[in-house]
Amino acid sequence: MTKRQTKINVKGTEIAIYTFEHKDYISLTDIAKYRNKEEPFSIINNWMRSRSTIDFLGLWEKLNNSDFKPIEFERFKMEAGTNYFVLSPKRWIESTNAIGITSKSGRYGGTFAHQDIAFEFASWISPEFKLYILKEFQRLKSDENNRLKLEWNFQRTLAKVNYHIHTDAIKENLIPQKLSKKQISFIYANEADVLNIALFGKTAKEWRDENPDKKGNIRDFAAIEQLVVLSNMESINAMLVQQGISQPERLKQLNQLAITQMKSLVKHKSSIKKIK
Repeated sequence: MTKRQTKINVKGTEIAIYTFEHKDYISLTDIAKYRNKEEPFSIINNWMRSRSTIDFLGLWEKLNNSDFKPIEFERFKMEAGTNYFVLSPKRWIESTNAIGITSKSGRYGGTFAHQDIAFEFASWISPEFKLYILKEFQRLKSDENNRLKLEWNFQRTLAKVNYHIHTDAIKENLIPQKLSKKQISFIYANEADVLNIALFGKTAKEWRDENPDKKGNIRDFAAIEQLVVLSNMESINAMLVQQGISQPERLKQLNQLAITQMKSLVKHKSSIKKIK
């Protein structure tokens, strides 16, 4: 599991961001320091007491977390806004099995939240401050993408390509299997796993369970052809999401795309070798 931490500077306030399994979590603690450097946790707790905050957090979890506990959420929703209601990130996480907010201990600890939630919190702190955070975050992601375009093609991909044996028999095994109706109908909360299922036929967790001795994730051990197709699928999936196409239908289309493109790459493997 790859973890990476970076920082952005927003109007003199350093805000930590850590990336875990292709998801960005932004420090709510650092954002809260814009209002109160001495007691940032009190700012976070006050924000979480609000009924509108509970509604937002609950909806985010329902859309992204299949293990979310809706009964506990409803209880918090009923109590929100009352004089006696108090809610901390730790209590929210432990009671509802939430994944949108996390608490990290240690030197680089604090309360972190998925970027969707972090931007909502920043809006509550200050709409102006949120815009500055968004601008810096977008700059950071743009810089990362530009770097990855170089590193991904010339370092990560090429360093791994020699690990894979390029024989016709093995390459034929790279062709994704057509998904069954049952697989297509199943809802995968994590969008990254929609791509994993379509291309590799398994989720990131299933791969880790099958390969406990390997460091990294399913994509770190992908063949160059699979990485090329995966890049194409990410762009197409983003377009399908914008069109409002359901996840099962997107999964079906992405799986068909993966099969078609992998067959083409395997058939014309000489063009792939030229990349070396």
